[in-house]
Amino acid sequence: MGLNTHEDFIVHLARLVRPKLFVKLGLFQCALFNRITPYAEKSIGVDIQSEAGKYMKQSLNTRFVKGTTQEFAKELEVNPLRINMLFIDADHSKTAALQDFLEFFPFIAPQGLILLHDSHPDNADGMKPALGKNTQSYELMPLPVTQGLTICRKRQEQVSW
Repeated sequence: MGLNTHEDFIVHLARLVRPKLFVKLGLFQCALFNRITPYAEKSIGVDIQSEAGKYMKQSLNTRFVKGTTQEFAKELEVNPLRINMLFIDADHSKTAALQDFLEFFPFIAPQGLILLHDSHPDNADGMKPALGKNTQSYELMPLPVTQGLTICRKRQEQVSW
């Protein structure tokens, strides 16, 4: 199987990891979300546009949340979930992606994955680290694919295998 885009890579990763809970921040027309749901026990998609929910393949294991990522993070403070795989792809600014990372990190399961799109810098200013400063509780691996994709693993202990 060829991997031609970051989406192909993420679907392949989901196929391998089989997350109990997959959350995607930013849906657009749910193309990637719908490709991942067969490999996740439960999937939640968050988008500020209600139209995005119309593209979601509905099932007992999917949920559409209309609202901002910050609103959903506040919902998780009241009703916490353990996210095994999170894809941050809502607001494509560095500031918003960093905010989403920090707000959702407490809800990531041990050894859980966070994927950040658009993480390839456009210029030298973009190379100043934002997440790489304090990596005691996570590890990062940027991949040079379609505008960049960074994989983060929440690290609390060595993986069991």
